[in-house]
Amino acid sequence: MDFAAVLAKEFSLRIEQVRAVMELLAAGNTIPFIARYRKEMTGSLDDQVLRELSERLEYLRGLEKRREEIEKALTEQGVLTDALKTALGAAATLAELEDIYRPYRPKKRTRATVAKERGLEPLALWLLLQLPKGDVAAEASKFVDPEKDVPDAESALSGARDIIAESVSDDAALRGGLRSLLLREGVVETKAAKDEDSVYSMYYDYREAVPKMAPHRVLAVNRGEREGFLKVTLAVPDEKALALVRAAFVRPGAPASGQVEAACGDAWSRLLFPSLEREIRSTLTDRANEGAIRVFSQNLHQLLMQPPIKGKVTLGVDPGFRTGCKLAVVDENGKVLDTGVGHFTIPGQDAAKAAAARLIKGFVKKYGVTAIAIGNGTASRESEQFIASLLPDMPGVAYVIVSEAGASVYSASKAAAKEFPTFDVTERSAVSIARRMQDPLAELVKIDPKSIGVGQYQHDLKQNELAAALDGVVEQCVNAVGVEVSTASAELLSHVAGIGPALAQSIVAYREENGIPSRAALKKVPKLGPRAYEQCAGFLRVRDSKNPLDGTGVHPESYEAAKGLLSALGLELKDMKNGGLPGIVQKAKEYGTDRLAGELGIGLPTLNDILSELQKPGRDPRDELPAPVLRRDVLDFKDLVPGMELTGTVRNVIDFGAFVDIGVHQDGLVHISRMADRFIRHPSEAVKVGDVVKVWVVSVDEKKKRIALTMVKGRT
Repeated sequence: MDFAAVLAKEFSLRIEQVRAVMELLAAGNTIPFIARYRKEMTGSLDDQVLRELSERLEYLRGLEKRREEIEKALTEQGVLTDALKTALGAAATLAELEDIYRPYRPKKRTRATVAKERGLEPLALWLLLQLPKGDVAAEASKFVDPEKDVPDAESALSGARDIIAESVSDDAALRGGLRSLLLREGVVETKAAKDEDSVYSMYYDYREAVPKMAPHRVLAVNRGEREGFLKVTLAVPDEKALALVRAAFVRPGAPASGQVEAACGDAWSRLLFPSLEREIRSTLTDRANEGAIRVFSQNLHQLLMQPPIKGKVTLGVDPGFRTGCKLAVVDENGKVLDTGVGHFTIPGQDAAKAAAARLIKGFVKKYGVTAIAIGNGTASRESEQFIASLLPDMPGVAYVIVSEAGASVYSASKAAAKEFPTFDVTERSAVSIARRMQDPLAELVKIDPKSIGVGQYQHDLKQNELAAALDGVVEQCVNAVGVEVSTASAELLSHVAGIGPALAQSIVAYREENGIPSRAALKKVPKLGPRAYEQCAGFLRVRDSKNPLDGTGVHPESYEAAKGLLSALGLELKDMKNGGLPGIVQKAKEYGTDRLAGELGIGLPTLNDILSELQKPGRDPRDELPAPVLRRDVLDFKDLVPGMELTGTVRNVIDFGAFVDIGVHQDGLVHISRMADRFIRHPSEAVKVGDVVKVWVVSVDEKKKRIALTMVKGRT
């Protein structure tokens, strides 16, 4: 198979692009490196397309391997014909390959194999011929043999029909046609399996056409069935299906036609339908799995790329009841300045609350705290109310509720155990909360992506596929932002292209002992060889280096080109020390970018990237996004009334809507039908995680803690 030709056609790319990508991947280059620093070779394909190409290439290679295995097996059986070889070569999916191989695959003992052992295969073949003349009973009587457990002609015919039924069920073309029919016209039906209420009650008497069944409903039905609350069946157009089967095998009017027709009916009800029902259910589940992973990946990307709140000394609050609330003050760079404990969440205890107020106000005054990050967990509501009560005495200070998105704050704090060995878990949690607000990406990479609840039914998905997709998202985000090598944690460094966990630890160990004053110094890190350096160097920043280029996204391999560019435009490297070179892009246009690229011996994409970095060194793509909402007031559930206008932050996007944090510790749901004044197929067309949106309250159910919101004023 010409993989490059197939991929070029599927992705509407030039075959040269695909071949270049395949060569780069085969040489061990990482996707972030290829996307950022090999644009001339790939035609500037982005990370997402490169990942999809890589995944599809692996599928095609697996398909080709399976094709070869089947050809070998058929050859060994002595049944490989030119027609079979052609059919195998034309198969475009694993399902098609397996359909072709199905009649020849070694089988367990079946009714058909038993009939063959009794010598009835010649009778089955004679019946299938459906000759215009012949006596079926007479022909069957030839195979009567009590010693072989064939006592009469009817027993012989029964066995022959079993053989025909299995042959019918193994027919690749018929299976393909029936599969298409069921995917088009099948209906999933669900019934209650228990006489008790549950979260699956809406599916206790439910029907939905297979092609219209949304991924989240497929996953819900699967889980309900697995937990014993639902019985799930596939309703199919039986007459249409039987008509297809008969049309393929029955020749009307022949003496043997009745026997073949009976065998076809048996094949459909006993063999084909149960097998295809499992396939259709599996296909629905696979589609739902792919869709859910795609949504999870999109949400995670948006969550990781939330803009940091820079330049603020931050007080982190890890709420608690009995043991109090752990407090930690960190400076603008995340360095811990102080810690403490405040008891202010339990009613009464006025003396303890007064002491906590003095402690917090003291932190604010002493360290210049301007932001407070409160963990969204146990006692967070009480913590928010207490902090808000102090704000009148702390002008210039605002707070934000830091959602850990379903992951325990302790997950991140455990990663800080080595950094703060004398802190207990909750103290580290308070630090993590503060840092999470200052730089979401740097903290969230410390948590297993699967534990970050920004998807749906993540525990029901194929875990290997989910993990691979989410790891790819983390890698993409980390490398898009870049990493300051002098301060980054090992967890953050491990996601940089070309660096894994072991090498990240090696970098941190070397940094602690020797420091890393420049990118070139990375070459001295044990186990960081030339290949790893090539892949990672451009994504690592050393902002205090004597070479200003070390603090940019310009790759060391392009340093000479960057210097030549500056020289051609009458500038010098030292001009970057006070920041970027705001006018450099315009100077390059006046000089002529094509001319510059030719003189420097680089492509236009690389030239443009260098210009962007010199104009704004180490630019952070997150800065262009809306900042999180900082609050100074407290909204309570009982304050909500229909029609109220609020500003909220999108916390999770799912197939049927989005959950929005409006500041009452219970996210409200904006259903997809209330997200826009136009038709949208998926909520991701209207919002993404981290978006700050204006919403209106539709309804409030305080008992069930449910809030319905709309993003279209007046739509209920």
